[in-house]
Amino acid sequence: MKLISQNPLAVRTISRALMVSAALLITSTGVYAQASSSAPAPHQVTRAEVRHELEELEAVGYNASQGDDGDYPADIQEAERKVAAMHAAQKSALMNNQPAMQATPTQ
Repeated sequence: MKLISQNPLAVRTISRALMVSAALLITSTGVYAQASSSAPAPHQVTRAEVRHELEELEAVGYNASQGDDGDYPADIQEAERKVAAMHAAQKSALMNNQPAMQATPTQ
């Protein structure tokens, strides 16, 4: 029985398999690094953005100081709908070159 190191065909086959494995490992690592580096970092919400959002919600009638009364999910959802409608109207006005609309609180 011959040892693998004495059989030239076995040595070539094993060395080719190792080279192919190394090549696949190197290319897959490069693809992974490229995919992970191109993904945008998640946006961290700042304190100023949270305050601005709360001010907008309060401007359309939401009162955060009421706490968890019987209308909790419905009242903030309604305020969010109003703010979204206000933003859509402002965006539409900008797209149509109309004067900027002022946010008017409705209570």
